[in-house]
Amino acid sequence: MIDFPPVIRNLIEALKELPAVGPRSAERIILYLLEENKGTKQRLVASLKELETKITLCSRCGFYSEEPLCQICQDPSRDLLYYCVVIHPVDVLKIERTGAFRGVYHVLGKKISPLEGHTPEDLPIAHLIQRIDKEKPREVILAFGTDAEAEATALFVSQILKKRAIKVSSLAMGLPAGSGLEYADSVTLSYALSGRREL
Repeated sequence: MIDFPPVIRNLIEALKELPAVGPRSAERIILYLLEENKGTKQRLVASLKELETKITLCSRCGFYSEEPLCQICQDPSRDLLYYCVVIHPVDVLKIERTGAFRGVYHVLGKKISPLEGHTPEDLPIAHLIQRIDKEKPREVILAFGTDAEAEATALFVSQILKKRAIKVSSLAMGLPAGSGLEYADSVTLSYALSGRREL
């Protein structure tokens, strides 16, 4: 049976590893790229190289950046007394797009997930504690979502932070039950921030 040449098959396999890209979608993308002549392939290749070589995580908060400090951490208008702690770097964008938060962020990087082998001891919380001890914020908002793993992570982190006599709060009701921030729209997330509750 005739199939695509190995180079195309390898690229299809690579694309199938992306979220929401199945075999048929991967094949359609490749066929488009094979036939297009607008420079899309070249821009895609150049952008992927830049993604690999230029994008890193902010040394202070963990958000995506092209410099040691991200745009948010470099912004002098940010209120350093308010932290918003999130699980993933993309969660920062979700909150930023609401326009409801003008403090600074900290990306935890993972949550407690026994099924994935992430125990409380595996949480990379040391950097957050160092920042808090140094900068002494007035409030730390835990914006972890509402699934069971996020709730367990919030409980664990809040217990550690409360020992430092800091106000710890979480997002208010309104977020979809059992989900992360990626499923919340900007209006809901804005209300959840403004109506946050102390833990």
